[in-house]
Amino acid sequence: MNYLAHALLAGDHPADRIGGVIGDFVKGPLDPLPAGLGPGLAAGVMLHRRIDSFADTHPAFLRSRGRVSAARRRVAGVMVDMFYDHFLARHWAQFSEQALGDFTADTYRMIAAHPEPLPPSFGPVFERMRAHDWLASYRDVAVVALALDRMAELRLRRPNPLAGAGEELLAAYAGLEADFFEFLPDARAFALSVVRQRGG
Repeated sequence: MNYLAHALLAGDHPADRIGGVIGDFVKGPLDPLPAGLGPGLAAGVMLHRRIDSFADTHPAFLRSRGRVSAARRRVAGVMVDMFYDHFLARHWAQFSEQALGDFTADTYRMIAAHPEPLPPSFGPVFERMRAHDWLASYRDVAVVALALDRMAELRLRRPNPLAGAGEELLAAYAGLEADFFEFLPDARAFALSVVRQRGG
């Protein structure tokens, strides 16, 4: 899952939603708590990690990864994460009563107002995310393609086959969309069960 899906699946509690967005920027074990990471935010990061683990074994998500070409198979997880954010943004009204723009604005406000320090590596990313409203912009296929190209240059080890990966969204669009619609309700039910089990 990428930023938008993690934000939605985390729910309305600020620490969970922030933890959902920053989860990939927190490395290593959470017990004991890393320096500067409070228990509330750590719970949100743990929710993020459990959702990722759930996705990695879900039949629809695995089917989506299988739709990626052999040349890009080793980065298929990254690609499907982005593709699912695209479908979520496009079909947002089916999953939330709140308008997408209002949801993303609320999410950025939660992050900006969080009183505890966030991972230093997240700061520059968040400034760009908020300035360009990355979360809502994923509904545009061209934006998804550009984001994947930038990840190929800036975030992953070189060399990698991620550049040009946006073309694979269009090549398998209907199948990926069907996988997404099968996956997301299960992921929401799973995330809710995690929150309920911990008493949140």
